[in-house]
Amino acid sequence: MRMRAHVVVSGRVQGVCFRHYALKWADGLGLKGWVRNLWDGRVEAVIEGEKEKVEEMVNKMRVGPSWAVVEEIDVRWEDYGGEFPDFRIARQLD
Repeated sequence: MRMRAHVVVSGRVQGVCFRHYALKWADGLGLKGWVRNLWDGRVEAVIEGEKEKVEEMVNKMRVGPSWAVVEEIDVRWEDYGGEFPDFRIARQLD
């Protein structure tokens, strides 16, 4: 079963390679979507793929890379859209 997760991570999650780790994790899990920094210091991602793999990615984001301090993670489960060709780092939202 394919799913989509819309994730927003709060804490010390910018300037700690969070997006690059997210890209590495997603590529390793065969997921599609994007990750980006938000203007307020949070990180946002949309992740699509097999449900178990998306859940694994969300769990990795709950911890983050070793330099990060994840204080809160908001996950919204959505219907699979299938519009992403790969997983990439997207432009920061102003």
